[in-house]
Amino acid sequence: MKFSVRPGQGDPSGFDLGDMVWTGDFGDASSIGHIPDQGMMIYPSVTLLLDSLAALLNGRDRVLNFTGVGTSFGIVFRRSNKEISVSSRNKLIARVSQDELARSVLLAAEELATASLAQLPEQDAVRADYRAALNDFRALAEGSATG
Repeated sequence: MKFSVRPGQGDPSGFDLGDMVWTGDFGDASSIGHIPDQGMMIYPSVTLLLDSLAALLNGRDRVLNFTGVGTSFGIVFRRSNKEISVSSRNKLIARVSQDELARSVLLAAEELATASLAQLPEQDAVRADYRAALNDFRALAEGSATG
């Protein structure tokens, strides 16, 4: 999976538009190239995804219907035992273990942070929220990989 910020939006902002691309063994889903546009406020969307997935991976929830912030693009995660199915618009994308999902999402979120988040002003509240969610999710993902 990949999270990205769209170029050409002026000075970096916590509300910059971006996209998500999800690819798995059974297909893919992307917010790119749709009419109407399915781009989203990428930093709040990834923050929401990290926080929402934590509840699913912690076992409190069985289904997560994730929709990005300011978009109709969404991904559905369904947990059964140790496997999670990932789909979009009723199309299966992948079946993965909880560890695989956690590691993949963590990697994509870290790559977005490295590539783009540092460009946001230090005082931007969205930057602080993203970092906090990323740190919490990293602890969960690393704990699940060792536990």
